[in-house]
Amino acid sequence: MAKPRIFAVVNQKGGVGKTTTSINLGTALAAVGRRVLIVDFDAQGNASTGLGISRAERLQTSYDLVVDRIPLEEAVLSTIVPRLDIIPGDENLSGVETELAGDAHRSYRLKEALQTYIARAETGDLVKYDYVLIDCPPSLSALTMNAMTAADALLVPLQCEFLALEGLSQLLRTVEVVRSGLNPTLEIQGVVLTMYDRRNSLSDQVANEVRSFFGSKVYNTVIPRNVRLSEAPSFGKPALLYDYRCPGSEAYIRLASEVLQREKARVA
Repeated sequence: MAKPRIFAVVNQKGGVGKTTTSINLGTALAAVGRRVLIVDFDAQGNASTGLGISRAERLQTSYDLVVDRIPLEEAVLSTIVPRLDIIPGDENLSGVETELAGDAHRSYRLKEALQTYIARAETGDLVKYDYVLIDCPPSLSALTMNAMTAADALLVPLQCEFLALEGLSQLLRTVEVVRSGLNPTLEIQGVVLTMYDRRNSLSDQVANEVRSFFGSKVYNTVIPRNVRLSEAPSFGKPALLYDYRCPGSEAYIRLASEVLQREKARVA
């Protein structure tokens, strides 16, 4: 059995569409038959909320996974999307940095949990996932380092707004630090342009600048600025369930197709 591909959805800047991308890309992948697990690694827990998981349901979270080292399957919850599961997040994640400060191997906690689960799934009755998406917090913290250490590749949402590239150099430096010791095979699967407004010439300028910087790493699909994408989480649904015909939903369906094409090319 092929092992699941693990993607960290990462950008230390907030408000760039990490959670929206995690939820809707995960939904689109599940819609074409893939088994997907989202790890909500943000103390705000927005990925959990956006998939209809109430606070009361979050009895075990990604905090318990990395701090108390509970078995991964004990934290997994099913969602309203068939074939899409989630390990929820909550405010306790804000204390992970302090909790793990004395552990020299703290950056490996998530990787160890995932590897243990994957090994047991190969021989047991546990769910076998095709993709794991880690929704990272908006910082280069212990949580993000855990995600990068556990991931096969990064998916970087980047908003089409002024100063979009500011701070990315710091992210790229962090990637090199992780590659140099924690995870030598880490790669960038792709950069996805978000919040694109075709009425605004600045969006085109930023898109062109990002493409000149990252080249073929940038997906052809761009995610438009779309009200329905913003509304969907308040209803506890991915946009693809809330309004599958809206431009945002259609864009994430195309993005999922591109991700799968890149994965197919990788193993060809």
